[in-house]
Amino acid sequence: MRLRHGVLACASFAISSAFASPQAPVPGKQDQVLATPQPVQAAPGKVEVIGFFMYHCPACNALEPGLANWVKDNAATVSFRRIHLPHTPENDPEAHLFLTLEALKKEETLHAQVMHTWHVERKRLASDRDNLDWALKNGLDKTTFEGAYQSFGVQTRLKNLPRLAAGYQVDSTPTLIVGGRYLTNPSMVAGANPGLPRQGVEQATLQVVQALVAKAKLAK
Repeated sequence: MRLRHGVLACASFAISSAFASPQAPVPGKQDQVLATPQPVQAAPGKVEVIGFFMYHCPACNALEPGLANWVKDNAATVSFRRIHLPHTPENDPEAHLFLTLEALKKEETLHAQVMHTWHVERKRLASDRDNLDWALKNGLDKTTFEGAYQSFGVQTRLKNLPRLAAGYQVDSTPTLIVGGRYLTNPSMVAGANPGLPRQGVEQATLQVVQALVAKAKLAK
């Protein structure tokens, strides 16, 4: 989803058996190399994959099931983490909730529930009050949640998110960063394969990510 337009970036995502081979993605077509490689947090022997997303993003929700399975299947060789792209430059409630759950070490266990709230229950978590109500409904302690939500660490990370995203050259979601060096997303995959049916783009994107993981391993 493009920040400046607030619309679904992958409206035309598509794939068929005839798409350009994800086993050998063409740089500049289905992926791009970051101008400045970014530091990675992966353990030795693993390749870091970062999923930039936004809670309200329909394309992120569509990618989520396949991505979750891919991460599970590749756990031995891939270190995966998420970063919430801020929807608004400052004090974005969605990113604020994400960072708070991360600080509480609840992001992984509650990620699916936040997405379910947005995309199945169709409830917008668009304010601090919405976030607190959601947290209480989902079993979090009020004092603990508010303490993390208002903490200096979370506030600082929230303020720094736009700069962090800029370093990765990310301005839309979902976007995946491999090895701190390679960027791909469903929009790029679809754009490299014009005229294809609007199905299966998530699978094709993950195939490209798989190829980039292999490429990143060779570059080490």
